[in-house]
Amino acid sequence: MNMPQPLLLVVAAALVDADGRVLIAQRPEGKAMAGLWEFPGGKVEAGERPEDSLIRELKEELGIAVKEACLAPFTFASHTYDAFHLLMPFYICRRWDGTPQRRHHAALKWVRPRDMKDFPMPAADLPLVPMLRDLL
Repeated sequence: MNMPQPLLLVVAAALVDADGRVLIAQRPEGKAMAGLWEFPGGKVEAGERPEDSLIRELKEELGIAVKEACLAPFTFASHTYDAFHLLMPFYICRRWDGTPQRRHHAALKWVRPRDMKDFPMPAADLPLVPMLRDLL
C-alpha cells in the first residue's frame, strides 16, 4: 500500500489579454521544475482563501492588482508528483491594474493557447491547456 502523500494546495490564473493571449511564466533556475512554463500563482497559505492567495501572489510575482470580482473560477488541476499531490484551483482573469512584470520568473510570455504546446509545462498544468483552447 502506498504511503499517503502530503497535499499541496496552490492556486493559479490564466491572465487573458484583449487579443485572447494568456500570460505564462518561466520557472527560474534553482527552483523545482526550473525552465518549465507555468500559469502565474502560488501556494495557498494556512487560513487563506484561494482567491486572497491568488490576489497576493499576482501582486508579489507580477506587480499587478487584481480584484476578486475579476477572478472567474474555471477548473482545477489534480496531479500526483513524486513527493506530494498537487491540487490547484484555476481561475480566468481578464481585468487587472498595472502591467505584468517579471519579478520572480526567468521570463514572461503572452501566448495563444493553441501555441502553448511549444512551451514545456509542469505535468499538472498540461490538462488545462486544451480547456483554455476551447474557451478562447
